[in-house]
Amino acid sequence: MDRRPPFKWRPITDLPEHWRELANVEMPALVRVWDEQARALRESQAYLEFLGRMRREIAIETGVIERLYTIDRGITRLLIEEGIDEALIPHGTSDRPASEVVAMIRDHEKAIDNIMDLVGGETDRQLSTSFVKQLHQVLTQHQPTVEAVNQFGRRGLVAHERGVYKRFPNNPLRPDGEIHEYAPPEQVSSEMDKLVVWHHAHMQEHIPPEIESAWLHHRFTQIHPFQDGNGRVARMLASLVFLKARWFPLVITRDQRVVYIEALESADHGDLSALVSLFVESQKRAFVKSLSLSDQVLTDIRQPVSSYIEALADSLRRKRIQERTEIERMADGLYSAAYETFQRFSGELAAALKEFGVSTSIAFGENKDSLRRGFNRYQVIEAARKLDYYGNLREYHSWISLRIEREDDPSHAEILLSIHVLGRDYRGVMACSVCSYWKDASTDDGVGKIARDIKPMVDLPLEFSYADLPSALDKRFRQWLEPAIMAGLEYWRKST
Repeated sequence: MDRRPPFKWRPITDLPEHWRELANVEMPALVRVWDEQARALRESQAYLEFLGRMRREIAIETGVIERLYTIDRGITRLLIEEGIDEALIPHGTSDRPASEVVAMIRDHEKAIDNIMDLVGGETDRQLSTSFVKQLHQVLTQHQPTVEAVNQFGRRGLVAHERGVYKRFPNNPLRPDGEIHEYAPPEQVSSEMDKLVVWHHAHMQEHIPPEIESAWLHHRFTQIHPFQDGNGRVARMLASLVFLKARWFPLVITRDQRVVYIEALESADHGDLSALVSLFVESQKRAFVKSLSLSDQVLTDIRQPVSSYIEALADSLRRKRIQERTEIERMADGLYSAAYETFQRFSGELAAALKEFGVSTSIAFGENKDSLRRGFNRYQVIEAARKLDYYGNLREYHSWISLRIEREDDPSHAEILLSIHVLGRDYRGVMACSVCSYWKDASTDDGVGKIARDIKPMVDLPLEFSYADLPSALDKRFRQWLEPAIMAGLEYWRKST
C-alpha cells in the first residue's frame, strides 16, 4: 500500500466541486419507503426500545474507539440489551474500574440526548459554536486530565478544560514518526466560526445528509478544536445531521475503527467518498433493522385501537397490486441476472478445477414454484439473523445455489443466493443475501443432512423497493453479486 505523506494543517475548505457525485443512489428509495411507514413506527414501544439499544451501542463503542477503556464484547452486548449498569460488568472484563467505565458511557449517552434535544422538532434551533462547546463539556465530564505538549515542548498531563478551545497544540505523532497537524490554537476560533457558517449554508441548500455529515465530521476533525475528545464530538455532529433529516444517529463500532481512520485520512487528502460510504453503511443497517420491526409494531396490542386500525389499513394499501407487481417484477429480473452469473461461475470453475476432481452444479427455486421456493429456508433465515434483520420467505422467495464437490470428499459446499421480503410483513422492501455453508453426505434414506457452518458472504443485504429504478437496480445488483460469489469461493477454498 502506498504510504501517505504526513498531513500539514491548512484552513478548512467548503464542499468539493464534485460533491453531487458523492451522493448515494440507494438511499433516496430506502428513505422514501421508510418515510411512508415511519409514522406508524416512531411512537411504538418496539421502535423506542430499538433506538434505546442503538443509543447504548453508540455510547459504549465511542469510548472503545477512542481507547478510553476496553470492554469485553459479550458484556458490551449485555449492556446494549439490558441497560448501562455497573453490576453487569464483572471484574476483568474491562481495563478500568466498572464505575469509571459506566460514568464515561453515561456521559456519552447524555451527549446523544443533547443532540436529540437540539433536533427535537424545533426547526428554528441551529448548530452553534456554543452548542459544540456544551457538547464537549458533557462528553468529557469524567475525564479530568489530558496529555498535552506545553509551550516548552514538554509532554505531560494537564487539567482537561471541558468546553474550552485548546490552548496547546494537539498534533499526534503517527506510527511512522511523522507529525499529523491540526489547526494551531490561535486559528481555532475563526475556523470553527467558518465551519458553522458553511454548515448552515449547506442545510439551506439541502445537501444530502450522507455528504453533509461526512463533510462536517471531517472538517471538524481537521480543526481539532479541543485538547481531547474531538472524535467523540465529531461523531455526535454527524449524528446531528442525520437526525435533522429524520434518519438515525451514526454508529461506528470497534470493528470499523481501521476503516474509519483510513477514510478520514483519505478525506485529509481531498477524497470524502470513503467516509461517505462508511456513513451510508451505518444508515443502511439502521434502516434495515427498523424496517424489520414493522410487523411486530403494527400488530402490538399495546397500541391504541385507532392507531392499530390506521396501521392495518396502511399495511393493506402497501399490498395493492400495482406496487407489489412492480417490485416482484424487479425481483424476477434480478433472479434471471443471477442465474446467468451463477451459470458462468459454475462453468468456469468446473473447467479450471476438473483435473483436481472438482465438479460443480446449479440448483434453483423460483418464486412461482410453490415447492422448490421453500427449500433452503434454514440457511437463509440463519444468514439473515446473523446480519441482524428478519428474512421473510412467506411473501416471496427465489433462490439459486452453486454446489462445489470433490470426488474424495462426501461433503460439499454451497454458495446460496436468496431473494426475499425484508421484515416480518410485506412493506415494500425486499432483500438479496448470499451465504455459504457445508452439507454432509445424504443419509441412507436419501434425505440430506442439515447445513453447517453457515456464514453470510456480505456485510449487508442488498435491499431494494418499488421506488428503485429498475436499470439502476440491475447495475447495483450485478456489482454486488460477483464479489459475494467470490467471497463464497474463498470460503470454500479455505475450508477444503
